[in-house]
Amino acid sequence: MKTRRVLLPLLAILLAAVVFIGAPRAEEGFWPYNSIPKAAIKAKYGFDVTDAWLNHLQLSSVKFPGGTGSVVSPNGLMLTNHHIALSAALQRLSTPEKDLVKNGFYAPTLADELKVPNMTVRILQTIEDVTAKITAAVTPGMTPQEAATARQKAIDAITAEPPAGVSKSVVTLYAGAVYNLYTYKVYSDVRLAFAVEYQTGFYGGDEDNFTYPRYCLDMAMFRAYENDKPALTPNYLKWSPNGTVENELVFTTGEPGATQRLNTVAHLKYRRDLAIPYAIANNEMREAAVKKFAALSAENARATTSELFGIQNSLKSQRGQLKGLQDPAVMASKEAGEKRLRTELAKNAAKDKELGDAWGIIEKSIDVARAIDAERNFISSAAGLNSTLFTQARQLVRNAYTPPSAEGRGGRGGRGGGAPAAQGGAPAGGGGGRGAAPALNIVREKINLTESLTFMQKFLGPTHAIVKRILGDKTPAARANELIDGTRITDSEIRLLLQAGGKATIDASTDPMIVLARSLEADAQAVTKKYDDEVVSVHGATYPKIGQAVFAVDGAKAYPDATSSLRLSYGAVKSYMEDGKKILPYTYFAGIYERSAQHNGQAPYDLSPRWAEAKASVNPKTPFDFVSTNDIVGGNSGSAVVNKKGEVVGLIFDGNIQSLPGYFIYQEPINRAVSVDSRGIIEALAKVYKADAIVTELTGKALVAGKK
Repeated sequence: MKTRRVLLPLLAILLAAVVFIGAPRAEEGFWPYNSIPKAAIKAKYGFDVTDAWLNHLQLSSVKFPGGTGSVVSPNGLMLTNHHIALSAALQRLSTPEKDLVKNGFYAPTLADELKVPNMTVRILQTIEDVTAKITAAVTPGMTPQEAATARQKAIDAITAEPPAGVSKSVVTLYAGAVYNLYTYKVYSDVRLAFAVEYQTGFYGGDEDNFTYPRYCLDMAMFRAYENDKPALTPNYLKWSPNGTVENELVFTTGEPGATQRLNTVAHLKYRRDLAIPYAIANNEMREAAVKKFAALSAENARATTSELFGIQNSLKSQRGQLKGLQDPAVMASKEAGEKRLRTELAKNAAKDKELGDAWGIIEKSIDVARAIDAERNFISSAAGLNSTLFTQARQLVRNAYTPPSAEGRGGRGGRGGGAPAAQGGAPAGGGGGRGAAPALNIVREKINLTESLTFMQKFLGPTHAIVKRILGDKTPAARANELIDGTRITDSEIRLLLQAGGKATIDASTDPMIVLARSLEADAQAVTKKYDDEVVSVHGATYPKIGQAVFAVDGAKAYPDATSSLRLSYGAVKSYMEDGKKILPYTYFAGIYERSAQHNGQAPYDLSPRWAEAKASVNPKTPFDFVSTNDIVGGNSGSAVVNKKGEVVGLIFDGNIQSLPGYFIYQEPINRAVSVDSRGIIEALAKVYKADAIVTELTGKALVAGKK
């Protein structure tokens, strides 16, 4: 692993930016489609953003599992990233005999397209402001917990029982100052049409991830179907035949994940000091466990490709975020922004009286989060017990002690199994995966549990009370073996008996997994309740005040934090400086061959057989990837990059290393989004993959084979 470049600590740049709760810069922001800064775009670029242009772009944007996509033909063809397809379809459709991850996939006809089980995509149809309906549910005198319950009941009523093929979601903006109802058209028949091989989709591997220059064709295509026929999609993005030029205005339409730019300084310091370091250590443990299991066989390695990619991607992102929060200049800019907002708010006595106490309340809640951090991570979330069997034991105990009807969700206290308890903005507990769990593998179970117990011991220290409580006097490996070899809940009949027997059977059980889960349950419930009552509910009631303060001071020029909902960002194709060197915006096809040669064709810079064979036929001057100033974060993966005509000119797949602090700050001089160039996609489809049917569907004509 090469040494990572140090993030540029340009105090002058950062203080000039004073992001979000300071004065937003022109190209900064994740703009909801119903509040686009048309005047700012017109002033800087001379381009009139019309409602018709926006509506077309909105109806061409697709919400994919784990990211974004776009409709690129009138017959339901959709473009997204290979790494979105990797977890959504390729890993699931692959077998040892037909490895779509390793070899990629192309369907030359509609009949060849592969249906992805249980996969759905959504297209946003309408946005409605429902703030009044949600806030009316909260009455004076309610506690934060009562207010949260009242808001949720109002949201449930608004989104209840949508028609078939429709879904509704209430999107929280400005930390709860605004609520919008998003109504989506749902496609539940989604088929794989094309995907590059893993080596090309993730060329350069983890070493090149979040860096630039890049030579990565991170793309895949799906098709939406209705009534067993390709969906008719009159709103689609046409393909640009010319791509972009440097300094050209471009837009991204996508679903950026949750950001924390509205977080208070106290909250960001908590993330810097505790939440992110914990999340990094937890993912390092998971990475080590996956690698140990993968090393046991080629099939294990194949089956864990997507999982390892996700963990390593998260790790690099988290490390970049931590690096940013540890930069004194970044924190100075956040402090300056918070001071400016509070100073301006104080000039309005009535508003200051109504909203000005928010920062102190949040800081007090963060003190609570700090105090119970270890208990929440290792008792409630059971980060040291990364075990499917422990998760099953905890659920059996929880169901016996707190029947589902009592809490409406089978009890509280985290799911167990070592899910990172705080990776995002507000400290957050628990989590869960998507889809059915794979069959239990005892070898992997022992690796996971041993690694997580070792992580707990190292992270907290061998003498910590929680460590002693879970390990006793045993080593992590010995305790893992004792728990797994001794439990009988591997037997489904035993699990059914324990479940049917209720609390009395659980209390009498001597199964070591049940005994451990039972011993932790009361404390897990208590810690989770304290966190819910004194942190989560307090933030839910208080952060809207900060959102309202932003409105009061900055008005419509202030954009909301990203929330995994559809947003538009704009910027320009632009070079940047790194370590005193100018980084040009484009890479070219010639570069992937040069890069491979520089590394003697060794992984992760080896070429796939298709690319090696196509060297003589591709045009080496074809643009491959490019960078732009568009404001993006995780979740924007698969976002279309479009020009003023609304044509596809690129496909977002990454950001540079300097973009990683973008969850809480935007730095225009160095923050860059990285995209696959539309010209590179067509060149590769035609010359490398011979995907003539897709080229024709995208452009109306195929390139002449062998032409340069």
